[in-house]
Order: sequence, then C-alpha cells, then structure tokens
Amino acid sequence: MTTVDPVVTGNPAWAPLRNRIYRMLFIAQLVSNIGLWMQTVGAQWFLVEHHSSAIIIALVQTASLLPTLFLALPAGGLADLLDRRRLLIAVSVYTALAAGLLTFLAWTDVLSPMMLLAMTFLLGCGSALSAPAWQAIQPELVPKEQIPAASALGSVTVNGARAVGPAIGGVLVAAAGPAAVFAINALTFLAIIGALIWWRRPADNKAIDRERFGRSMVTGLHYIRSAPVVRRIMLRSALFAVPASALWALLPLASAQHLHFGASGYGLVLGLLGVGALVGVVVYPRLRKKLSSNGILIGSAVAYASGVVAVALFPVWAALPLLLVAGAAWIGTLTTLNASIQLSLAHWVRARGMSVYLLVFMGSQALGSFIWGVIASHTGFSAALLISAALLVVAAASVKVLPLRPETGTLPRGVSTAWPTPMVVFGPEPDDGPVIISNTYRVRPGELEQFEDEMVAVGRARRRTGAYSWGLYCHGGDPDVRVEQFTVPSWGEFEHQHRERWTDSDHDLITAALAHTTTGATEDEQQLFALRAKDRAAAGITAR
Repeated sequence: MTTVDPVVTGNPAWAPLRNRIYRMLFIAQLVSNIGLWMQTVGAQWFLVEHHSSAIIIALVQTASLLPTLFLALPAGGLADLLDRRRLLIAVSVYTALAAGLLTFLAWTDVLSPMMLLAMTFLLGCGSALSAPAWQAIQPELVPKEQIPAASALGSVTVNGARAVGPAIGGVLVAAAGPAAVFAINALTFLAIIGALIWWRRPADNKAIDRERFGRSMVTGLHYIRSAPVVRRIMLRSALFAVPASALWALLPLASAQHLHFGASGYGLVLGLLGVGALVGVVVYPRLRKKLSSNGILIGSAVAYASGVVAVALFPVWAALPLLLVAGAAWIGTLTTLNASIQLSLAHWVRARGMSVYLLVFMGSQALGSFIWGVIASHTGFSAALLISAALLVVAAASVKVLPLRPETGTLPRGVSTAWPTPMVVFGPEPDDGPVIISNTYRVRPGELEQFEDEMVAVGRARRRTGAYSWGLYCHGGDPDVRVEQFTVPSWGEFEHQHRERWTDSDHDLITAALAHTTTGATEDEQQLFALRAKDRAAAGITAR
C-alpha cells in the first residue's frame, strides 16, 4: 500500500519521491550517507596525516567493503525470511553503537591506523547486513515502472551525500580533527532509525511455513546458478568494479601528491564526483530513451576511464571537470546494473539475489582496492591508475561479446497459479523427503526435438525454484513418451516451489514445451517420498 503526495512533479527521474514513505526513507538515507562520507574523509585523512603507506590507505575501502564477502549471502537470507523493517532497525542500532565506539577511541587519542581499519570493518559489517534489505524493499515502495528511477534515486542518497559530505568533512577535519567527524556520523544513524520506526510496513502473510535459514541460502545460490540473465548482470558488474575501484582507493594519494590538496581540497575532489553523479541521475532517464542498457554500460566505462586518466596525469584545472564526468559515468553504470537486476529477480528470492549481486560488486571493489594499493606501492599511483583506465576500456569493449541478455528486466515475475495442487493420500510433514517429482508427457510425432529443447529451459526453471538432479528420460516401452524427473529436498520445499516461486515467466516455459504434446498438458504427475527412518524400521528395511 503506497501513500502518494502531489509534492514532486515534472521530471520522471524524481517520480518515486511522490510516495511519502519512499521520500521519508530517502531523506533518512541521505542524511546517514552524508555522515558516512564525512567519516570516510576523516578516516582516510587520518591515515595520510599518520604517513601511512599506499596499501594501508587503500585498505580503508577494502575494510569497509570486505564484510560483504562474508555477510552478503546470510544478510540476503535474513532479509527474505525476517521482517525487513525490524531487521534494518536492529542493524542500524548496531552500526550507531560501532560509530560511537570509533568516536570514543578518536576523542581519547588512542586510535591507531590498525584500530581505525578494524573499526571501519565493523562499520562495514553493518552496511553489509543492511544492504540486501534496503535493496529488496524498493519494489515494495514504488510501482514497477518507477524502479529504474528509484534505483537512480537510491544512488543519489550515496552520491548526493558524496557531493556534500566530503566537503563538510574536509572542513571539519581541518578545524576540529577526525573525532568530530566520527561523532556526527554516529548521530546521523538516528535519522535512519527514526524513519524506519515511523514506517508501518504491512506484516508478511506467509501461507506456508517459512524456509529454514541454511536451506534458504542454498536455494538462493541454486537460483543464481540457474538464472543466466542474473549471472550476466553480475559478470558485468565485476568487469567494471575491479578496474573502477582504483580511483576510489588511490584518490587520497593522488589528491595529496599530484593535485597538492589538503583535507579540505580532498573533500572538494570527492564532492565533485558526487556532483557529477547527481548530474548523471538527471541525464540518465534521457539517455535510456536513446541508448540501450548495453550502450550506457559502454559509454559509462569509457567516460569513467577518462576521469581516471585525468587524476593520474592532468593538472588541476583539467582534472576537476573530468571528475564530474567520472561521477556521472559511475552512476550510469550502477543505475543500469541495479535496475536490471531488481527487475530480473523473482520476488521470493529478491533479497538473496541482491545479496549475491552486492557480494560480487562490493567484493570486486574490495579486492580491486587491495590490488591497486599493492600495484601503487610498487609502481606509483599514476601508473596504477593508467593500468586501471586501460582495463576499463577493455571492459567497455567486452560488452559487445558479453552484453546484458535481451530478456533482462522484461520477464513477468508475478507468482503463477497455473501449477495444479498435488494430490496425496496422506498428510506429509514439511520435513518429509527428499521428494522425487515425476511428470509424464506424450509428445506429438515429429516434434520430439523441439519438445526436448524447450524442456531444457524448463529444467533450469525447476532448479531455479529449488529442485536439483533434474533429468528428462525416454520411456522404454513408448518412443513418444518422455518422463521428467527432479528432486526437491523436502515436501516443504516443494510447497514453496509451486505456491510461491513458480513465476509467470516460468509457466511460459512449460507452456511452450506442452505445445508439442498431444494433450497440451502433463499426462501424469507423481510425488515419490523417501522413507523416513521410522518408516524403514516399520517396513523391516535396514541399511546395508
């Protein structure tokens, strides 16, 4: 249920802000992210003032992003299983406490570079735990056609904050030291907590038992493995994020050693990237009307590379305008990928899918930051930046070979009710299983090859929604009969599969296959249950 106010009109890029709930959460995130970027400037400049090496300075970004590698998938599972609002409140309280501890350590003058990295890691844990839930609630707040705009606005909360936060942070660091910046960051989390408490999210209404946490993560991975559209989006994100991370990791060194800026000047440099990102948000909807998503990915990678080269080689007057271009290019890539994956994931696995996407993107940045720090320590930051720019051009060229798939963001993701309810003569428990599902099809003569080709896609859909060991078999006594068999871990998983996970696009696949059968339907569906231990004992069956 959405609440709409006639507040924001005109440019469709701002349309989601007409929703009162979305607007409140947007403002809260923006305030919190301003504090986060202030904290980033304080942390990085703290290390510069302590004459830390290029590796240590680059590790600030690695420390903030590394938790994603360990926590993204569990965070996605929690966001799909628990009330997302309550989860976000709990994580925000934890992050506020961690930021408060960092403030205390800095204020008492006991903070060391290694302690700073450790606290940055703890703050990154909060971000990793909350990110999938934040991403997954977006489709709850706005209609489907506004998801690309909402994705772009979600980036505004980061990049608008980048335009303001670093400048404020640089001034405060110069005037009052890093501790003051850390304190403000801790206070900004109150805005997030307050907005989430104000939001009255409708309670989840689960028709059947919730999935178990461990099984939910396995199911999420099965979904990604069997979803070529989603895998391609993740590949594109990694190909961009690894070389692009060099600019964020080495910008403090370039700002101090090449552009000869102090803390305030470094804040200005980050602010320019943020302003460029805001420009990109306004321009992006117009570009989408003229260019395909693949075209935007190509142009953005090349434009971002120009900003990287500028920071490595150009004088200040030439480098700063190209930083604006790099900021716009960054948002163009992120918005395109983010909107593509949100529109491509099924509702039941959205948070888990987003968690894997964030793991790939943020993990690529974390790994890339470390790699670029090592390269810069051996070759200098300029050489490292030039290498990353060359790789960005290669990434742009690779779009021709590995583009986003044509069906990206266009598949119907509503839950299909066309799968008939199975008839069983006893009441199976949710944990009963594994369960083998056997479907029999009589194929029209001469159409066996077409049927089998269509069933390959059906097999991916079965695995995507929770099955494993799928196979299609010939009937020994009738050459026109094919038998499909797949296994689900339990009866509960099968219930989830056919009641919650089977989408309209999945049903389209089986419909295409059934068009080659004589009846246009499955002739027979059977469920075969593995005997439980007590059943085996009652039947006199022993293990050998």
